[in-house]
Amino acid sequence: MKKGLFDFTEVATYFFRKKDPNRKTNFNLRTMHVINKISILMFLAGAIYFIATHI
Repeated sequence: MKKGLFDFTEVATYFFRKKDPNRKTNFNLRTMHVINKISILMFLAGAIYFIATHI
């Protein structure tokens, strides 16, 4: 099995990254990141609910 196959550090650090002052942002990029964060949280909430109700 590959070492980095189940490496969730990118997902875990996605919520706690500091903004890069050198990177230019626009509305579309900010909106994409907000939607990504919401979808990750919804998935985790659904997975936790599924595990809690089926155990």
